Amino acid sequence: MCKPFIKNLTASFILLTSSLLVCTSSSAEKMANNDQQIIIKSQRQAGDLKNKIASYLDNVTITQGTLKITADLVQVYQAENKAETYIAKGKPAIFEQLLADGNKITLQANEIIYEPKLHSIIISGNALLRQAGSEVRGSKITYNTQTEQLEAESNTDDTVTTILKPKQEAIQ
Repeated sequence: MCKPFIKNLTASFILLTSSLLVCTSSSAEKMANNDQQIIIKSQRQAGDLKNKIASYLDNVTITQGTLKITADLVQVYQAENKAETYIAKGKPAIFEQLLADGNKITLQANEIIYEPKLHSIIISGNALLRQAGSEVRGSKITYNTQTEQLEAESNTDDTVTTILKPKQEAIQ
């Protein structure tokens, strides 16, 4: 009685894994966004030059190649090693990027922490990841932009929810 359920669960996991993981080398081609200029638009901005913190407020849009972040507030921290950390907050804050396979990935949450040099995005608070019609929801999702791997977790009184879109077969 449990065998068909386990078989379907295994097939679902394989479908999710295949839809969320793409060859790393082709992903690196799209990651060339890092070589493109960063355009930041907002209603207001402030800077703490001594501590290397820039704050962008109200209707913030950041674009770099195929990458786009929209939020109510974005703070950019630059460490001594020149690594930058972007912290975006909103209801929701949204991170979008076109992947090497042509699919768009969208991550949205109350807070997004993006560290380009570490290839890391952590979203928390009503976290949602969408790709190729499938989605993962939880309280926190960690996503690696280089390997396209994710880890999702929930609060103790909630669950992680995954919705998989069936693969469309060609009509003949």
